[in-house]
Amino acid sequence: MAKEKKQSIFGRLFGNRNKNVDIMVEEQIQSPGRMMLNNFLHNPLGMTGLIVFLCILLFVVVGPYILPIDLGDTDNTQQNVPPIQSMLSVPKALDGNIAAISPGPTFGAGCDKDGNVYMWGYTKITDTIDLKEIPEKVRQAHIVDIAAGYDHMVALDDANKLYIWGNKRLGQDRIPSQVTNSKAKIIQLEAGYQFSGVVLDNGEAYFWGNGNMCDVDVKPEYQGHIKKIAISTYNFCLLLDNGSVVYGGIQKDNAFTRIPAALSSGVVDIAATGETMAGVTEDGKIYVWGNGIHGEEKVPESESRPVELYGGRYHYTALMDNGDVFSWGDDSHQQATVPDSVNGAAIDTVYAGFYQNYAVDVNGKVHTWGLKGHAMGTDNMGRDIMTRIVNGGKVTMTVGAVSVIIALIIGVVMGGIAGYFGGKADMLIMRISEIVGGLPFLPFALLLSAIIGTRISVELRMYLIMVVLGVLSWTGICRLIRAQILAEREKEFVLAAQAMGVREGSIIFKHILPNVLSILLVEATLSFATCMLTESSLSYLGFGISPPTPTWGNMLTGANNSIVIQQYWWRWVFPAAIFGICTICINLIGDAIRDAVDPKSLGR
Repeated sequence: MAKEKKQSIFGRLFGNRNKNVDIMVEEQIQSPGRMMLNNFLHNPLGMTGLIVFLCILLFVVVGPYILPIDLGDTDNTQQNVPPIQSMLSVPKALDGNIAAISPGPTFGAGCDKDGNVYMWGYTKITDTIDLKEIPEKVRQAHIVDIAAGYDHMVALDDANKLYIWGNKRLGQDRIPSQVTNSKAKIIQLEAGYQFSGVVLDNGEAYFWGNGNMCDVDVKPEYQGHIKKIAISTYNFCLLLDNGSVVYGGIQKDNAFTRIPAALSSGVVDIAATGETMAGVTEDGKIYVWGNGIHGEEKVPESESRPVELYGGRYHYTALMDNGDVFSWGDDSHQQATVPDSVNGAAIDTVYAGFYQNYAVDVNGKVHTWGLKGHAMGTDNMGRDIMTRIVNGGKVTMTVGAVSVIIALIIGVVMGGIAGYFGGKADMLIMRISEIVGGLPFLPFALLLSAIIGTRISVELRMYLIMVVLGVLSWTGICRLIRAQILAEREKEFVLAAQAMGVREGSIIFKHILPNVLSILLVEATLSFATCMLTESSLSYLGFGISPPTPTWGNMLTGANNSIVIQQYWWRWVFPAAIFGICTICINLIGDAIRDAVDPKSLGR
């Protein structure tokens, strides 16, 4: 017989397993825990489920810090936007040949120096109105300026003629006769929420559109002295030829009429966001007034002097005298975070609006920052689906995990006592288990919801759901533990522990329970998925955590509509997909653990 080659210490530690070792010898030297782990690691479905579940868990644990949620945030400009990332995708044909750019809520519009019009992003306004369907007469005209409103477009050609397309039912196309019949040239074109406005070279300004919502009338005393207009959501201000800023509408007192005294002279530019207005004076100071709740009034200090001012929905962008650009205000979509590459270029002009910014350098190259789109779309209130999935998953998984822990504690204690002591204790606990298990869970939860109503906060409701799920879900675990302990208590190691005088509580929970821990782990894994599904069912039926606090369950409840299912598929596909994948992965992990625990699964 050939002499077996002796391995070095390094080879014995890190080398391949000795193939000559008998398989039975290998199993004798492995602990049960190591055998179970080895069996689990060699289960491809179980490992796949574990990896995917850990990725989802990491997604919902770390995600809320990357995508924080504002429960009070709604945005009517972003309602039911599909998954898209092209809101800042300026067509290559515009690069180096830009005449004008105007950002819309979910799209961008521009015209080149050859008079052609371009649209990009999500341009659909309603089921029947798509702004990308540019009228033929606009295509044939030589467009020199363009303005994007909330739901309509306005374009100006080289013959001083206006073109309007999109939503027209609220008078967005009713251009005043003073504009159409005037020989004065249009020098500024603006579009707002549901109204538009122009400034003529004779110093007059006119507005038209939804006069029920917007202040579209200009005070006569200002006509003939207007240099520029700035439009907010429903109001506007005027920059006059004497360098002062005035509120141009007929409303007598609102947040926009309270203009700072410093803007009574020496103003070089004005701009407006959705809720504020701003002006910059000759000495480079910026003054903001209105309803500034998004940080618009917190103007950052700068050594350079701002010369031009631009407004988005909740942010401002300023072009400085040295060519630098800075933004401030709401930064929820990075619209106030100017890229370093922008300040490294010689910026000639800036176009800002809603959540987008376009900076054009002296070479005609476009630099963009702001909202590119929504990876998973938005819901009917303009809330980002991905953000709600991330934060909702954290709530759903927390409810499921805490409910399982409560059920495990009750089930293990009750089952351990019933299985070990038997007799009257067993009889009493099993009868209680049958009563609790016989309760109709969903009707009970709905009845509880009707009694409680809205008298408790969302946070307390979440805790209540955890407790209710845990208290009503322990019966299966209790019966399982009881059955296992009935079998284990007759074995020799239990008799030995009793003979040594070990306390019976220690025998149950320190000697017997570890021997059934693997089976308990399987049951806990499967119960986790069940509790997540039950929480979603409760949300679907109205007892669960109510919006705006997101959970996967109430997100699916919000999509329980035939119109949503047919037209806004992203509102239910993504929550259902991640919920389904997560539940399947948990069940795969539980099945793999069960197979790893079962010695017969080795097939030897």
